[in-house]
Amino acid sequence: MGEVNPTAIEAYTEMKKRYDFILEQKNDLVTAKESLMLTIQEVEATANQAFLETYNTARENFQKVFKALFTEEDSCDLILVDPDNLAETAVEIVAKPKGKRPSSITQLSGGERTLTATAMLFAIYLIKPAPFCILDEVDAPLDDANVGKFTQMIQKFSDNSQFIIVTHNKQTMSAVDVIYGVTMQEPGVSKLVPVDFRSLSN
Repeated sequence: MGEVNPTAIEAYTEMKKRYDFILEQKNDLVTAKESLMLTIQEVEATANQAFLETYNTARENFQKVFKALFTEEDSCDLILVDPDNLAETAVEIVAKPKGKRPSSITQLSGGERTLTATAMLFAIYLIKPAPFCILDEVDAPLDDANVGKFTQMIQKFSDNSQFIIVTHNKQTMSAVDVIYGVTMQEPGVSKLVPVDFRSLSN
């Protein structure tokens, strides 16, 4: 049988110990990977569920606000471009004012696009109202009738939020509580002139 290695048992014991250690580390990694994959699946499922709930609520709000800003005969929708991949899908805004074919928001007139964007803004706002909302000349492309609808919508939501509106439209100005005019009495020096309509109405 040849010569016997007297250190073979010690070498085997050392290698066995090393093997058991590596095997334990491998099993820990496999367990950690499985646990991580389950966590990722749970997070994705929770995120997808939350996204769908928010999307459906925003879609319903959008349709209601859109009809309030346009007419009851007008329609709109939010469409998921890739509903099978909620984490990556885009959301397409489709608006159908009366007498027009369904079109994306980019194909509408300036006033229609502004009202549609405003409807989308308030649809999101209704999900979780913010304490402040700043609107910068969103009424500029609107005619008088649509400015009236816009100011009515602002007054409706002003119970829960404070709206700061930058505007040059007299009709919008007449519907607010306080106006802050910015003038330049001296070159390069701006001055704020406030008018509080609430105190005038009392």
